[in-house]
Amino acid sequence: MKVVAAAAYQPRRSRRYALLLAARDSEYVLKAYGGYFNVFESAFGGDGDGDGGEEAWDMFRAVDGELPAEENLDGYDGFVISGSPYDAYADELWILRLCLLVQDLVAARKRVLGICFGHQVICRALGGRVGKARIGGWDIGIREVTMAATLPPCRFLDALQDARTCPLTPRSQSATRTSQQTMAIDDLDLLHICMQVWEARLGAEVLASPDKTGVEMFCVGDHVLGIQGHPEYTADILLSLVDRLFSSQSITLSFAEGVKSQLEATGPDREFWLRLCKSFLKTEELP
Repeated sequence: MKVVAAAAYQPRRSRRYALLLAARDSEYVLKAYGGYFNVFESAFGGDGDGDGGEEAWDMFRAVDGELPAEENLDGYDGFVISGSPYDAYADELWILRLCLLVQDLVAARKRVLGICFGHQVICRALGGRVGKARIGGWDIGIREVTMAATLPPCRFLDALQDARTCPLTPRSQSATRTSQQTMAIDDLDLLHICMQVWEARLGAEVLASPDKTGVEMFCVGDHVLGIQGHPEYTADILLSLVDRLFSSQSITLSFAEGVKSQLEATGPDREFWLRLCKSFLKTEELP
């Protein structure tokens, strides 16, 4: 394992976050966005609570064995573990090292947000059960998930506790519609790709369940949040993945066309999911 210090590391003066990248940049994402780091920083960076404070993001290529140095962990306000084409339950060395880091971060009560593979790695590291999606094959597209009827008393969920509705950009892709609508958050749509958490660890709160089986989202107090779907993905990134999978004969033409038709007809509730992730990363815990 390569343990690296962030370049020009200085004691914290503003918020600082670390992206633990568990995938290699695709050709499309490199060309369109300059890499997944920019995708994540654009999605989760910026103000979460309106305090106007500055923030910085660092990236560690966990898939290549890069992890933040132990002496620098305290300098970060939060950690984000990305998705990956690898199996979260595999015993490759970099995955095992990542699991150990998650355990250390949770013990230190650091904010840890896991997306897809990251969600599964957190669950595995904390004693939950992870495996391939029981539906078999690829599960790609927009999936409806149902929020729990009762949410735990976590500060990052306060906005959802106060009112069971939240403003969302209309799903219609018509360029002539720019107003916002208020929508019940009991059922929300999210971009999905394969695998799942079968069972969260004892003591975790299940916040949402998908339209199939498994755990869509869970938290452990205010400092751990796992989401199976991909809030950071835009439609074009998902479409590029579909094209790549079809080209490699991993999915059929009819499957690929079905995903594309779905994206043309509707869209995920991305604004809600981004708001939730930012709230988690940037809402301060009560002493």
